[in-house]
Amino acid sequence: MESELETETAAPAWRDASLPPHERAAALLAELTLPEKVAQLFGVWVGASDEGGEVAPYQHEMEEPPDLEELLPDGLGQLTRPFGTAPVDPALGALSLVRTQRRIVGTGRFGVPAMAHEECLAGFAAWRATAYPVPLSWGASFDPDLVRRVAGRIGRDLRSVGVHQGLAPVLDVTRDGRWGRVEETIGEDPYLVGTIGTAYVQGLEAAGVVATLKHFAGYSASRAGRNLAPVGMGARELADVILPPFEMAVREGGARSVMHSYTDLDGVPSAADAELLTGLLRDTWGFTGTVVADYFGIAFLKTLHGVAGSWGEAAGTALAAGVDVELPTVKTFGGPLLEEVAAGRVPEELIYRAALRVLTQKAELGLLDPDWDPVPPALAGADLDDPASLRGTVELDRPENRALARELAEKAVVLLRNEGVLPLSRPRRIALIGPNADDPAAVLGCYSFPRHVGVHHPRVPAGIALPTLREALTAEFPGSELVHAPGCSVDGPGKEGFAAALAVARDADVAVLALGDRAGLFGRGTSGEGCDAESLVLPGVQQELLDALLDTGTPVVVVLLAGRPYALGRAVGESAAVVQSFFPGEEGTGAIAGVLSGRVDPSGRLPVSVPRRPYVQPSTYLAARLGHATDVSGTDPTPAFGFGHGLAYTSFVWSDLAVVRGETGTDGEFLLEFTVRNTGDRDGTEVVQLYLHDPVASVVQPVQRLIGYHRLPLAAGRARRVRVAVPADLASFTGRDGTRRVEPGELELRLSASSTDPRLTAAVALTGPVRRLDHTRRLHPVFSSADA
Repeated sequence: MESELETETAAPAWRDASLPPHERAAALLAELTLPEKVAQLFGVWVGASDEGGEVAPYQHEMEEPPDLEELLPDGLGQLTRPFGTAPVDPALGALSLVRTQRRIVGTGRFGVPAMAHEECLAGFAAWRATAYPVPLSWGASFDPDLVRRVAGRIGRDLRSVGVHQGLAPVLDVTRDGRWGRVEETIGEDPYLVGTIGTAYVQGLEAAGVVATLKHFAGYSASRAGRNLAPVGMGARELADVILPPFEMAVREGGARSVMHSYTDLDGVPSAADAELLTGLLRDTWGFTGTVVADYFGIAFLKTLHGVAGSWGEAAGTALAAGVDVELPTVKTFGGPLLEEVAAGRVPEELIYRAALRVLTQKAELGLLDPDWDPVPPALAGADLDDPASLRGTVELDRPENRALARELAEKAVVLLRNEGVLPLSRPRRIALIGPNADDPAAVLGCYSFPRHVGVHHPRVPAGIALPTLREALTAEFPGSELVHAPGCSVDGPGKEGFAAALAVARDADVAVLALGDRAGLFGRGTSGEGCDAESLVLPGVQQELLDALLDTGTPVVVVLLAGRPYALGRAVGESAAVVQSFFPGEEGTGAIAGVLSGRVDPSGRLPVSVPRRPYVQPSTYLAARLGHATDVSGTDPTPAFGFGHGLAYTSFVWSDLAVVRGETGTDGEFLLEFTVRNTGDRDGTEVVQLYLHDPVASVVQPVQRLIGYHRLPLAAGRARRVRVAVPADLASFTGRDGTRRVEPGELELRLSASSTDPRLTAAVALTGPVRRLDHTRRLHPVFSSADA
């Protein structure tokens, strides 16, 4: 007699976890109706229209409360920001997500869960989650290993509550400091952005979270630094500056998602650019993941770009270009797309293509497994029927998180100038002045939860401890009297606080002046998305306050808590010290206080140049000869502090350069050795930066460009012999025919402490024929060191 098991219907192939994910996805697709396939291509944003303000551009114009009763029987691709839309206790948010997933699974014919995504640009953007330093601080650390660990911790927190996809990192290369989203970038150099961003991707993906590269491509090069403005650039700038970080993160990071940019590039919106999203990304680079829309970006093809006349045409255009998922909610990929298919204007094959990618990713995440459980690790074993017992049980700001946030904040503080006053030696009285001196939010970027969402809920506490600089300095200098006067607001015109600030400064041993930004969105801040600046003058009357304090004669230590670099006027030559911090997160004020006291040795380096003059944008170190100071222009873009600059509390001497291999073929590599010695009386870290100068090339080249770097901790009096192998591939660039090439000729390899401080220069030469390369080229030099 047959057993009961033998008579049971065999499980469908798409439930078979032993099969490859794409085979399982294809098997499921064969069972789906067209509306069910389309349902996998969009998300819904529950609660986004609640009272409390916009958290995305044009949100209230584009958002309509989704009719879940109508949508869910066909299934659902994505759930948008279940934690990042309103303040919610993490445990209760996780429970709500469990219930939503159970509803989705129970309503659809095949029980396929949705993917949940969240922002994670400076930590998990959820209430009571750790607020890490912003990406510009990641760049200032010059420490990919640390950023990888931070991303791993963020990823584990996301997965612990049921989130599958993180909308980070931003790989836009800073091109104009006026752009409001500079704080979200990693820096102005593509190699730095690529290596740090790839490390973040690796950390997030290793935790099982889908990393999303954004914004592909050219967003940061918008004209006049205006958000969503058109982009006009040549093919070589795109290929050699904008694209390399994405290429590296796809190839080495294993990123499984890419988000298209809002902007148009030479008249072609990224969401409609098949050459970019399919030809380059997939056919050339071999990307196999999903392309997701930036929020409302497909609809913007109609409303902002004018390349589509209807929602359906916008949907068909984006789908054909290679966009797979509409976010944050359904606007074009639902009914309008189905109507286009029915009319014969959109081939059903395009829907199959996108749905296959989406379901393959769901299979990779285990969402198609027969034993899939919506209960995330953070709620394992909890009584889900008693919500009251869950409140406060999920911790997203654990001590280990804060330790990593503190380490990153400390390594990202950049000492720009020091006339011997730092570290402070037990001052009798410290005058703490400035608009960011006693503001707990001064450490937060615009994508931190308190600044992104919390500002719309003023009666809800921040949910995390945010010690002010005043509190941090009080703890750091217990034997000093700390006298505080704000002086002015961040961006207001009032000077009525100047008199009190000057009075406390005159009666102090040192004045610590905390200046900078207030992060916000869409005009609600001086830095952040939609908060573009007309110039790089400090906001409001901060520069006037700074100048007035310099006139008191009291040593002034300028501390910047900002989202972009600012011209600092007289402070460049007259201040006692300048300390730069880019929105360093919840542990940031302690890091700054530690640098001021000497407890922390500063080791951060500038990821963006600090301008000497506020009106010379756009300007970065990565410029050709005519982009630097010349005799044929009356404006001088020479920075006050160049890319890569940063001081320590010790001194380093570089010596004994040996060019072990200074001539090689266009397919070979150079080999250099040199010694770095800590000649001071305290431990410190030098950041060795390797720049390439190509004096003669077939197309115009930057005067120099970063091709490698190496953090080198050294104890006082100790030395290391550093060896670096430099592949000829790193001299490649995009030629006149649009292909990448290595040309024979003489080069300089500059071993530098910054872009403006070369220490050792090796004259080398490439021999042989011009060599053509593709995306499989070598991307990095290899550093090693030993005691000298």
